[in-house]
Parts: sequence; C-alpha cells; structure tokens
Amino acid sequence: MIPTNRLDLNLLNIFITIYRESSLTKASEILHLTQPAVSHSLARLREQFDDPLFRRQGNKMVPTPLAQRLANSIHPGLSEIHAALNSFHDFAPEQQPRVFNIALRDVLEATFLPPLMQDMANYPGIEVVSKRVPRREMEQQLASGKLDFAVDVLLPVSDQTAHERLHEDQLVVVAWKDHPVAGEQISMQDYLAQNHILVSSRSEGQGLEDFALSARGQRRKIVLRCQHYFAACRVASETDLLVTMPATYAGIISQYLDVCLMAAPETMPDVDVHLYWHRQYEREPALMWFRERLRQLQATR
Repeated sequence: MIPTNRLDLNLLNIFITIYRESSLTKASEILHLTQPAVSHSLARLREQFDDPLFRRQGNKMVPTPLAQRLANSIHPGLSEIHAALNSFHDFAPEQQPRVFNIALRDVLEATFLPPLMQDMANYPGIEVVSKRVPRREMEQQLASGKLDFAVDVLLPVSDQTAHERLHEDQLVVVAWKDHPVAGEQISMQDYLAQNHILVSSRSEGQGLEDFALSARGQRRKIVLRCQHYFAACRVASETDLLVTMPATYAGIISQYLDVCLMAAPETMPDVDVHLYWHRQYEREPALMWFRERLRQLQATR
C-alpha cells in the first residue's frame, strides 16, 4: 500500500520536479535546494515506496513504471494546489526566477528565439529551454508539465490542449541563384518538373506541400529526404534540387548561402503557426505572463 500518511507536499513537489526535469541537478536549481538535499528527499521517497522511482541512464534520471504511474496521478492535483496558491500572487519576472520549456522545431527556433531572447534580456532570472519533442508526445508532455508550451503548425489535439494562432508564414521555393527556373515565382508546371528535397524529422510520410499537391491529384519527385532546412538549402545551393520551406526562415538562410527565393505556386497553402499549452495550467500567473509576452512579440512581426 502507498504510505500516504507519511508523505508531505514538499516531497511530492520534489518528486514531480525530478520527473519533469529528468535531472537531480536541474531539479535542485529550480527548487533552490542543494543537490544533497534533493538526493536525500529522493532516498526517503524510494524507501517509502519501496521502489527506485528513477534510474540513471546517461545524464538523465528515467522514471520507473511506478514513478510514471505516480506522476500521472499526482501531477494534476499538485498543479491545482500550486495554481490555487499562485492565484493570490502576481508573477514578478523582474524578481522571480523561472524556467520556461518550449517545444520548437528547427525551422521555428531560428525565427522565434532571437526576438524572444531580446525581450527576455529584461528579465535576468528567466531561462528558456527549447526542446525537440516528437509531435505524438507533445500533448502528454504538456499535460505532465515537462513542457510549458509548444509552437508548431496547426495539429489535431484533444480538448485539454488549448491553442491559438500566432502568425502566418508563406511558402517559398529555394534554388541556386542561376537555376534554370529561377525567378520571382515558380509555375506549377516547372515545380512538378524539377527534383525536390523534403525536410522532415520523420523517416517517412509526406510534407505539408505534398498533402496540398495530393489534394489536386499531383505529385512531385523527391530525391532527397533530410532533417534540417539549412542542410537542405546547402544541397540546393550546389545542385538543381529545390527546397520548399517557410519564407521567414528562408530569408535568414539566404543571408549565408548563394540561393534565390521564389514564391511558391499559387495553389500552395500558407503555414499557420500555433501556440499550444495545457488547459490545467492556463491560469498559472507565470505561464499567463509568458503567453502574453509571446503574443505581443508575434504581433510586432
């Protein structure tokens, strides 16, 4: 039987922080405790539950099956307690340290983080951690508190995950500057006649542009699939291959590579970028403050 009569809120808070951060060192920093104090608390929890709770794998503390079940059960209630207590206090970013964990893909990191960190320079206690999280894990990590926010294209999500549109980006086609089809805009006929690079972290499946083409009964020829847009554009700058990508990031890359940017064929969709968070945390003052900062920054794009 779980020894609930000998548990206290502090131990549960330490447990959840270790679970969320996967690190004793990081947990001690967030909790403003020494690492020996956190280790001692973990030892007490291990004794009371008669379970290791976390096992070290490399530089991470990985939860045991029991710890995973505990986190899923404890975290929502603990978050409600914190939200109730925090509701009596406004978040003061000038004085209160806080780590914000955000899931970003590489195409968004390069455009999203520079203005964000310029703004965060006014708040020396704020730390931002950008994480690459598989889309299938996004909602679970938002629910567990491992993520505070995610920024991505429009995705199908449950009712427990809130989201709002941050901004819209257009698609452009990147080619080396003297490519035979180089110009202000590429026609659909020329687009389909060329060989293409698909950028995706997945090993298979279509890209946004391929779904749009499929809806029209069209298909392009993909001869290279790679993980990062910068690498794809490097290849495009030295071959006849084309890369289709968001215009904002393409504009940044074009400062470093000898490429031309063409407007995508007119039937190609624009890219809506959304901010995601879990509804159980949306009234937490620190997250409300950060969400509003993101809105204001995107409004000035």
